[in-house]
Amino acid sequence: MREVFQQELREVQERLIEISKLVEVAIQKATKAFNDSDVSMAESVIADDAKIDALAAGLDELAIGILALQQPVARDLRVVVTALRVSASLERMGDIAEHIAQLARYRYPDKVVKKVLRATFAEMGELDVTVAAKLTELLATENLEILEQMRDIDDRIDELHVSVFDAVLGAAWQGEAVDTVDVTLASRYHERFADHAISIAKKVQYLVNGDWPAPGEG
Repeated sequence: MREVFQQELREVQERLIEISKLVEVAIQKATKAFNDSDVSMAESVIADDAKIDALAAGLDELAIGILALQQPVARDLRVVVTALRVSASLERMGDIAEHIAQLARYRYPDKVVKKVLRATFAEMGELDVTVAAKLTELLATENLEILEQMRDIDDRIDELHVSVFDAVLGAAWQGEAVDTVDVTLASRYHERFADHAISIAKKVQYLVNGDWPAPGEG
């Protein structure tokens, strides 16, 4: 029974990494679709989100079954509790990638963002892709130095997010109401994607050292 239990725990961690890799692919495709007005790629992201949802649901079932039947303690319990919380955040990251792709599809053949902000969103997209890759690495290695790297990226995304709001609220902004809404939503999606990645990273920190994030940090 102990061997089966340990195999189930390994499967939990392997499934988390699998979902994280799919999220990484989703944000890569979504940001490319968004920046290049690539409708076929946008539709691919939208269609593939169902797989992320299904894998997250399956992982939750596995974790709940372990809690019910194995009654884990100490680090084993942290693995299962962390998996339940992380799977929800990964699923949400997949949804956000889908939302970014949907904006690209809705505005096709036009681009979502006015020319003045395209470089900003290109950088935000690159940073989201990078933070997703680092999250997958963190889940695979549990190397907490990666968390600090992710925080630096998140700080830069926050700066860009603020700059978008400054732009659309400025006197020089010439976008229509729909342009303002699209840009605001898109910026929020990029910023929230990174926020969820940081939230997951902090839960990995809990898994490693047992320190649960303070309220507002996790």
